[in-house]
Amino acid sequence: MDWTPPDDWPLIETVESHAGGEPLRTVVGGFPDLDGETILEKRRVAREQYDHLRTALMWEPRGHADMYGAILTDPATDAGDVGVLFTHNEGYSTMCGHGVIALGAVLPELGIVELDADDPVVRLDTPAGLVTARPRSSDGRVRRVAFENVPAYVVALDETVGVPGYGTVTYDLAFGGAYYAYCDAAELGLSLDADGVDELIDAGRAIKAAIADERTIDHPADDDLGFLYGVIFAGDPRDGGDCRNVCVFADGEIDRSPTGTGVSGHLARRHARGRLAPGDAYTVESIVGSTLTGRVAGTVDYHGRDAVVPEIEGQAHVVGTGQFTVDPEDPFGEGFLLR
Repeated sequence: MDWTPPDDWPLIETVESHAGGEPLRTVVGGFPDLDGETILEKRRVAREQYDHLRTALMWEPRGHADMYGAILTDPATDAGDVGVLFTHNEGYSTMCGHGVIALGAVLPELGIVELDADDPVVRLDTPAGLVTARPRSSDGRVRRVAFENVPAYVVALDETVGVPGYGTVTYDLAFGGAYYAYCDAAELGLSLDADGVDELIDAGRAIKAAIADERTIDHPADDDLGFLYGVIFAGDPRDGGDCRNVCVFADGEIDRSPTGTGVSGHLARRHARGRLAPGDAYTVESIVGSTLTGRVAGTVDYHGRDAVVPEIEGQAHVVGTGQFTVDPEDPFGEGFLLR
């Protein structure tokens, strides 16, 4: 097929992939250049000037309520190979673990980043900071990707909040590239299997709103990072991992993967409680049974906070490529959501 849209329509090229079942629609061409010296400045430009393109790509009819994406930009630091903005149904993430793992496979396979055979790394400038991914290849294919995340730390342990419909809920608050509230699924009577999705979404939204109403979250380095991104429900494993969790983030979005930034927060929580030593593996299962394995690579002082340096490892696969356009006469051109 050789159809092309009119010259005044956008034509956005993507690579479709997933890590642990969670999709990543990576924009590799056709998106307007984003001005800004830092990734956060580029994110502000994307939000203020081109958010209609985010909704067009994430929402129906091109996407769905749980679609996830990445927009590649020029790097913002001398060390970065490429910059990236992570997108979802509500807006833009500060960091994304499954996205880094997927990009660790996608970028070398597309030739966007050329790997050094002696030191195969992909350095990504993200809104939360520089993240280093290490693709692990065999037979010419990237088989697994590990990445060193930004420092993760605990804000509070065993906090409580009153949630309409759920009573008093106990939670931990931790940062792993984004801020999450961690709750015990069993205490709330929630299933961590696919049949409990609707109940998980309802509870996640309610708890997130209650915490956001009660407390202010301040990031020690940048105000743009200071907000509660999601709620993570944790419980017993099913398939040999150390725990199973489900992350409800953005506007009731369910992560199909174990959530790389969420696993980073798990490492910080367990280390703070003396339950995880540096180098010990901690494997987290997702709602679809995929896994990510985390380790504490070290400890650091992060703007006055005791933090761990997380290393997270998982798998990703390319599933296709795409071209998308927007007909200016299409009443649903900029997308809509329907659950």
